Amino acid sequence: MKKIVSLIALVFLFNSCTPDDQTDYLFELLPVESVEIPTEFTMGEVYQIKMYYRRPTTCHFFNTIYYNKDLNIRTVAIESAVKQVSDCQELTEDNLVECSFNFEVTSNGSYVFKFWQGQDDQGENIFLEYEIPVVN
Repeated sequence: MKKIVSLIALVFLFNSCTPDDQTDYLFELLPVESVEIPTEFTMGEVYQIKMYYRRPTTCHFFNTIYYNKDLNIRTVAIESAVKQVSDCQELTEDNLVECSFNFEVTSNGSYVFKFWQGQDDQGENIFLEYEIPVVN
């Protein structure tokens, strides 16, 4: 009997937590405006890398950091969730947002960081690139 009561209580709990908001979201990358990154790394250390970007509208929200690694090349971008509603307001140019991630140095040589900054007129990706040497 206790199991049945617990099961019914769980069903009510999950139903009460279901949001009524049926708003749809799309996901899009936002250009990285600038970056704070060290000029050199030390093997085995962890560094916080800060990125700055602009929210274009009140319907754009930070979702996650896109992060791809290929050998010692790191490609990074800001992924935003865009609320699909009609009352979005454009934000001013002063709307600079900061986000960061921690980077652990695990190999020698140097790392190349490519921060996505959008696309050019031909649709080619543009990157802000930094080559950071690893010193011992």
